[in-house]
Amino acid sequence: MGDAVEPAEGGVVIDFLGEVAGWFADPANWTGNRGVPNLLLAHVSLSAVAVAAAALISLPSAIYLGHVRRGGFLAVSLVNIGRALPSFGIVGVMYPVTLAFALTRSPLGYWATLIAMILLAMPPMFVNAYTAIRDVDPALTEAARGMGMREGQVVRRLELPLGLPLIMAGIRSAAVAVVATVTLGAWVGYGTLGTYIFVGFAQGDEVLIFAGGLLVAMLAVVTELGLGWVERRTDQTHHGRRRQGARPLAISDEVVATRP
Repeated sequence: MGDAVEPAEGGVVIDFLGEVAGWFADPANWTGNRGVPNLLLAHVSLSAVAVAAAALISLPSAIYLGHVRRGGFLAVSLVNIGRALPSFGIVGVMYPVTLAFALTRSPLGYWATLIAMILLAMPPMFVNAYTAIRDVDPALTEAARGMGMREGQVVRRLELPLGLPLIMAGIRSAAVAVVATVTLGAWVGYGTLGTYIFVGFAQGDEVLIFAGGLLVAMLAVVTELGLGWVERRTDQTHHGRRRQGARPLAISDEVVATRP
């Protein structure tokens, strides 16, 4: 009897994967408001806006504090509080708040999700950028000042180029986390790839749940590989500077892991 069960279970899996393949092959799932292209575009655009907004908010202050080497511990501690805030809870709290204002009422669920994603993306960006700039060898910055560079030139021409790989690692970590979590937008009515997952659960449709999860996972992998390639390119430039005599950065324990 044991030998008879295994082919049956294997057959169920094969049948299920066949249904998933049939779902992706159905032209109806590639058109309309709930078609894959439309929801993919909404998912990517919201993720991109959230990451860009988080970068505009966190990177300038992190770079400044890293450059002056003051107030960083308090700032990092405050920013890291964001890691303890669950995105699901933030979306739930912000949803009724955004409905109270005409400007943020439409599209439904967009602004609540956007705010939650910005808060999710800020900590890794801030911590990595602050650490990257702070840990540039002080001897190099003093030498640059001795050559007549102003503070802005020291940041742009020395500290940013040396810290760029670590800064990109923070951006990559944040972007992958956001892409994976934007699915929560479907919970409050904003159409993303998470729509397939939430509708699938509501309807008891395992194929729809699997298809939605697979699409989100593939998008996260593409984001990881794409930004990973950019990070490696900046790291190659960094290594080139090392060969020309620049000393390597001292990476502290505050740095976000290169993989989310």
